[in-house]
Amino acid sequence: MTSPITLHPDPGAGFDEPFEMLLACHQRVERMLGLLERLAAHLREAGADGQAQQAARDVMRYFDIAGPAHHEDEERHVFPVLQAAGEAALVQRLQQEHVGMAAAWARLRQDLQAVAGGSATAVDAVATVAAARDARWRDFAALYRAHIEAEEAQAYPSAQPRLDATARRAMGREMAERRGVPGPA
Repeated sequence: MTSPITLHPDPGAGFDEPFEMLLACHQRVERMLGLLERLAAHLREAGADGQAQQAARDVMRYFDIAGPAHHEDEERHVFPVLQAAGEAALVQRLQQEHVGMAAAWARLRQDLQAVAGGSATAVDAVATVAAARDARWRDFAALYRAHIEAEEAQAYPSAQPRLDATARRAMGREMAERRGVPGPA
């Protein structure tokens, strides 16, 4: 049920290539969304057993720490470049989605806290509560996936070529410093 949480770059994706780092973060988001979906199915069958509790803690840890750091990376380094390139509508959309994802996360996190504490039960015990929870989780995953698609198809391809090597190095250094890890020289 659980999968390891990586809060730092995967091999091959480091702060010396910040856009690769942003893409690697999207891959980790997708893994966490998959874990969330598997957790929903597990809860319907087994309730909040030990596996479910650990999975809930893993998802919370990821979206509490890495998710906000990733959004801050984009807001500090990608959105200003897009804004300067005249892509204000795209920036506004992505910023609104960040706000919406944060609000959805706050609601979803309460569900996960209940699971982590062992208080969520199998769906047959409280079908209405479980159905509402599952809908919140599906909506969160759909919102995140659509957001990632827009960033990868529009935002990153537009912003990346507008930043020269020096600007990308500075971007990577700042991203690493905020996380307290070594960055590019």
